[in-house]
Amino acid sequence: MSMPSQMRFVDLPSFGAPDVMTHATGPCPSARSGEILIKVEAAGVNRPDVAQRQGNYPAPKDASPILGLEVAGEVVALGEGVTEFAIGDKVCGLSNGGGYAEYCVVPAGQALPWPKGYDAVKAAAVPETFFTVWANLFQMAGLTEGESVLIHGGSSGIGTTAIQLAKAFGATAYATAGSKDKCDACEKLGATKAINYKTEDFAEVIKAETDGKGVDVVLDMIGASYFEKNLSVLAKDGCLSIIAFLGGNMAEKVNLSPIMVKRLTVTGSTMRPRTADEKRAIRDELLSEVWPLLEAGKVSPVIHSVVPFDDVVEAHRLMETSSHIGKIVMKLG
Repeated sequence: MSMPSQMRFVDLPSFGAPDVMTHATGPCPSARSGEILIKVEAAGVNRPDVAQRQGNYPAPKDASPILGLEVAGEVVALGEGVTEFAIGDKVCGLSNGGGYAEYCVVPAGQALPWPKGYDAVKAAAVPETFFTVWANLFQMAGLTEGESVLIHGGSSGIGTTAIQLAKAFGATAYATAGSKDKCDACEKLGATKAINYKTEDFAEVIKAETDGKGVDVVLDMIGASYFEKNLSVLAKDGCLSIIAFLGGNMAEKVNLSPIMVKRLTVTGSTMRPRTADEKRAIRDELLSEVWPLLEAGKVSPVIHSVVPFDDVVEAHRLMETSSHIGKIVMKLG
């Protein structure tokens, strides 16, 4: 197909509130070695996008400075050495940047075919949360059948994904959320118990629910303000996996003795700095272990709202209210 030389994208001329973002026109990217070029039909909106817009999550030096970490659309060009995809394939992918645009390059090892029966919007809601949850909850924290996990932010994109995957692989999931509606949504997705952190002490509830044993894993996006309580609710040989710092990254006057007494592991990661090989390994496991669940309807991305590309400012405002349950997706065209 004939490729345009220019495309529309979301520009970030300065850091700040959502309304610093504007739409602009600029050069269409080209697929380099090992990359595919996708004509974007839908793009996910995620917390890291908000952090980047605020100036707190800079793009890697070799990545596009344009916002956007997950897209779905059609492959329109192949970089040198790419053999696993063909022109015209419908794919979704974890980009290193550049997703808020009409065209986006994605490393081939970070792209996946749309699950059968999916459209662009549904496919675009998958990569960022599923890569993150698989890497942190299953690869790093080692959650397995018969174990239990406490998932903070259970109604978020990450949380709704983690609850479903934990249940699908035979684990018991508990979750925290900030309203009755959000707690009800978590339990509907498979959480054994959802705890309203605004009215209940999650540590006390977890201890009661587990007869004092605690959970094997905590998946945490809060950070400092939950650190000590997270240690207290972990069972022996448990693992705290930290993926964000919505409650701060500086923990002070924390009793660290549970780490030694209970032989705990504290770990964490961000996705963007991982190497291409690491992301490909996550991709490959998703294809073999999770794609069959998506295609069978046993697991599905939860989509709160779909907004037009022109309404990116409103999408970010919605994200910052934390009133959504599941994913926010922008639709192009």
